[in-house]
Amino acid sequence: MMTRAFPMGAELENLLEAHFRPLAAGGNLARRVLHRLHQDWDPERFAGRLQIEASGRGIRIVRPGGRVRPPESRAAKRLAERAREEIHEYLGGRRAYFSVPIDVSGARPFQRQVLELAGRIPFGDTRTYSWIARKIGHPRAVRAVGTALGRNPVPILVPCHRVLRADGGLGGYAFGLSLKSRLLGLERSTPVLEGCATTGIVCRVGCKDAMRMREDSRVVFASVEDARTVGYRPCRTCRPGQAAGP
Repeated sequence: MMTRAFPMGAELENLLEAHFRPLAAGGNLARRVLHRLHQDWDPERFAGRLQIEASGRGIRIVRPGGRVRPPESRAAKRLAERAREEIHEYLGGRRAYFSVPIDVSGARPFQRQVLELAGRIPFGDTRTYSWIARKIGHPRAVRAVGTALGRNPVPILVPCHRVLRADGGLGGYAFGLSLKSRLLGLERSTPVLEGCATTGIVCRVGCKDAMRMREDSRVVFASVEDARTVGYRPCRTCRPGQAAGP
């Protein structure tokens, strides 16, 4: 079997120069940075291979591809399709929150507590397993918290990837530590809020109203408070002022 020779000399210098070439600043810098980050993988393919199942109340399973049971209703089918679309947008850096409902009614009470709190960790932030244990009133149950998150039936949608060890280590993740690290890096690079200069409204990235904005009218904000100081008002659809976590 023939193998390609490792690049040397001028060819190697050209490859390194292209890879490390800085991105020029501009109105669409964040999205171009994300494009660079995603060049070595295909978010659409990953999202398309997920097994996503829903009840009429919300998504109850997200896991690596496998046999998918027929949806129990048209409503369940629509929710599963919506979840796949939102995950695809999230992985592509075009969504900073999920609007599709979750159904974890099959989980035990302790796990539901853990998942509910993990679901409130803000986009781009992290917490520790011990922090969750303290917050739910079981400070010694750090290992049990890790087990509950490890059995999270809806990873990505309930962002257990935002929970780390007390020493800063990644801990575990159902999809593997490589993807956990990638998701954390993605969230550090994705804008959370964007406003429309023509309407004076600020939205969470991924809001259907924000997706209709023209590129030349988008303004990125670090917080709702920053947007308010220059006269923007929160969107009534995605309600960014109510997106603060614990």
